Amino acid sequence: MIAALKTVWPYMRRYRLALVLGLIALVLKDLAGAVIPLILRKGVDTVTHGEPLTMLWWVCGAILGAALFKGVCMYWMRVILVGLSRDVEYDIRNDLFAKLATLGQDYYGRSRTGDLMARATNDLNAVRMMLGPAMMYWAETSLTFVLAVGIMGAVDWRLTLWALSPTPLVSLVVVLFGRRIHTRFERIQALFSDISSRVQENLNGARVLRAYVQDEAELERFATLNREFIAQNMRLARLSSAFMPLLQALIGLTFLVVLFEGGRRLIAGSLSLGSFVMFNTYMGTLIWPMIAFGWVVNLMERGTASLSRIQEILREAPTIQAPLHPLPPATRFDISFQNVAMDFPSEGTSRRALEGIDLQLPEGSVIAIVGRTGCGKSTLVNLIPRLYDPTLGRLTLGGFDLREYDPRDVRQLIGQVPQETFLFSATLAENIGFGVPGATESQILQAAEMAGLGPELSTFPKGIQTEVGERGLTLSGGQKQRVAIARAAVRNPRILILDDALSAVDTITEEKILTSLLGFMRGRTTILISHRVSTVRLAERIYVLDEGRIVEAGSHQELLASGGYYADLNQKQMLEAELESI
Repeated sequence: MIAALKTVWPYMRRYRLALVLGLIALVLKDLAGAVIPLILRKGVDTVTHGEPLTMLWWVCGAILGAALFKGVCMYWMRVILVGLSRDVEYDIRNDLFAKLATLGQDYYGRSRTGDLMARATNDLNAVRMMLGPAMMYWAETSLTFVLAVGIMGAVDWRLTLWALSPTPLVSLVVVLFGRRIHTRFERIQALFSDISSRVQENLNGARVLRAYVQDEAELERFATLNREFIAQNMRLARLSSAFMPLLQALIGLTFLVVLFEGGRRLIAGSLSLGSFVMFNTYMGTLIWPMIAFGWVVNLMERGTASLSRIQEILREAPTIQAPLHPLPPATRFDISFQNVAMDFPSEGTSRRALEGIDLQLPEGSVIAIVGRTGCGKSTLVNLIPRLYDPTLGRLTLGGFDLREYDPRDVRQLIGQVPQETFLFSATLAENIGFGVPGATESQILQAAEMAGLGPELSTFPKGIQTEVGERGLTLSGGQKQRVAIARAAVRNPRILILDDALSAVDTITEEKILTSLLGFMRGRTTILISHRVSTVRLAERIYVLDEGRIVEAGSHQELLASGGYYADLNQKQMLEAELESI
């Protein structure tokens, strides 16, 4: 628990005043609760000693006043301390999301979406329960125990020792059960992550499941995971179910000891009836702390297990970071690859995706990259916005190493259409204007027209304000790509990257879009990646990649004359076009 408090203290420190006020309310509430049995002892002794009835009325009034004061303090204790845990949850959630937003492509490549969602929801809820109810009741029950035992010891220390004799057994039970609860809850959270990931993948891949008739198979896999999840929860429930009755049995043993020894002392005349009633009242007061202690241990173990899972994300260092003293944003936009190599980790080893890349992109030039699937084309262009940094060599922008710039400054200059188009569950206008907060409707419509979406806008129910569904479900592949092109264009970028951005449109639509983009590309450094010769033939220089290396370079005509991969590709595509026309 101490380690957990150290971890969350930076968050709790922001609410020091609320914490102090909540603790004051907690202390006053426990003091009022500790005073009531003393007043009750006075009332009982008043009756047994035959004192005036007015004294009994004063005692009753004092008990009522103390109970009301305790109730008010308990209300504010709960409002303040539980509210504080909500505030800390809010801060941790924001920091968690901010951290996830800074982590690079490599992290998401090795992490499952469902697991991250489980940590941001289920684990965070367990941490809130630990910070709110668990810590509040831990402080409350500890103080109640200290006050009750202190007063009991002052009245009769021998009977107090008898009452506390089962305490070592309680401590032993709490330690043994606490460790097992912690271990089992960690397993449950890991299984919850697996289930979340499975659900997320199945929902996203619903079309593939149906196409391959794997509905029943996936249902069985999910049922297997669910059965294991239930089994682990039942094991934890059985453990918790044994924990609470065992604590109650120990509490009953304590009552039995006090009843026997206190009754014997009462009969012998060495203990007054008021003190005997007071002892039993304090023992009744200690029932809740003892029961709550077991519940608190359960919550604390769950919370610390979940906190460690959240901390794994918060401790993750982004692989792409801004330097301590970044250069001001670039004013020149020529790009140079100088003997660049790129490795990707793969099952404990590394796989070289690029090797010895040397190429120049003068400012305002249009270049193209072609090559077989998996040859490293997308990896190469992903180095420019610093989605990755090269393993070897240098990549410069305006003559300076790209790693000397803040990644945010670099990305502000770039409009990129990735190979895998992603659209948000929002309107067409919101998707197109995503990278330019405050983009006007005229800017959005102009970008849509340039991307070839103009003629189709009238066919949508609400035009540019039409909702596209999750991941653009209501759009075709070609429409998604054109929305992505419009999204890049509306940014008015200095560097434009089109990574196979026209693969889902037909050649006639492709020709129209390229013609429209020619004017837009003028004066911008533009990189085209495509499998179609028709897309890249207008580029000033074309590079052919094979197994991460540049094997051919030149203009369209030069590469055709060389008779290499590019010439073969052109010949095949011309033959395909002729066959289609026939």
